[in-house]
Amino acid sequence: MKDATIDYILRTTWLAVTKMYNEEASKFDSTMATGFALLSIDPINGTPSTSLGPKMGMEATSLSRTLKNMEKRGLIIRKPNPEDGRGVLIFLTEFGVKKRNYSKEKVLTFNEAIKNNVTPEELENFQKVAEVINNMISNKKIYNKKNTL
Repeated sequence: MKDATIDYILRTTWLAVTKMYNEEASKFDSTMATGFALLSIDPINGTPSTSLGPKMGMEATSLSRTLKNMEKRGLIIRKPNPEDGRGVLIFLTEFGVKKRNYSKEKVLTFNEAIKNNVTPEELENFQKVAEVINNMISNKKIYNKKNTL
């Protein structure tokens, strides 16, 4: 594509990041989704299962599959939420904490590598543009009933 669209740049970049994390995770019989879930679970107090999906931007079906896999692998345990009898809290096991630390190390390595290759101003501009995109989407400022095809 001669003049890449913003959408194209976002998609191809995210696909590259996803592929990179999945390749790294596969060395340890894991996935990026598992690593992201490990990082999203409070290692001390646990996390309500209902808040994980929105926190991770994952659909319930995908999240449920990921959590079942994590439970089978001994990374998490589920306990009833004492504050909400219908809810469940997700806790990391000792093995889960170990894998969480590994995932955190990989994310920090990625962040440092990028920071070492762009200026602070470039990074700040990138964050501002990402914030504008997220806000415009959240506030339905791109597509609305008047603009749809």
